[in-house]
Amino acid sequence: MATKIRLQRHGKKGRPFYHLVVADSRAPRDGKFIERLGSYNPNTNPATIDLNFESALHWVQKGAQPTDTARAILSYKGVLYKKHLLEGVKKGAFDEAAADAKFEEWLKAKEAKIESKKEGLTLSAESARKEALAAESKRKAEIAKAVAAKNTPPAEEAPEAEEAPAVEETPATEAPAVEEAPAAEEAPAADDAEKTE
Repeated sequence: MATKIRLQRHGKKGRPFYHLVVADSRAPRDGKFIERLGSYNPNTNPATIDLNFESALHWVQKGAQPTDTARAILSYKGVLYKKHLLEGVKKGAFDEAAADAKFEEWLKAKEAKIESKKEGLTLSAESARKEALAAESKRKAEIAKAVAAKNTPPAEEAPEAEEAPAVEETPATEAPAVEEAPAAEEAPAADDAEKTE
């Protein structure tokens, strides 16, 4: 029986989620399978891959052929590199301890690369958020400036309107007050003079 390592599609429309399975090559995509090896979620960044490493290595060594996407996933997780190292041990190129040391070194480098990508994504998201906030505050300041300019009267009309009444009102109010007061004082004095005579 020809076995394949392939993806089974799950999830809703537009948001796929895959199971990595070993199945007979003649079985339908989402049909019967022999063993489930893990899952793959491409909706996250970086993609989330959960894989049973030992079981996947066992099936690859048995001769199960992965599809293109499944091969990329297995390569990403190091299953194919581990198989390559174990074949080198069988041929006598190096011993098993050296193979394990090479694989551990590869894993550390891979994890460091993944962490740097996550940090880069976090920093880029943070900088994009800060730029968006700065642009929004600038836009709000422009809108506030436009509203303030719209609500204030034009600069030329305001000083003339204020200066003209102030100049006219001051003499008008002072003059009648000054003129009326002496007239009022003279009138009672005149009445008193008439009464005394």
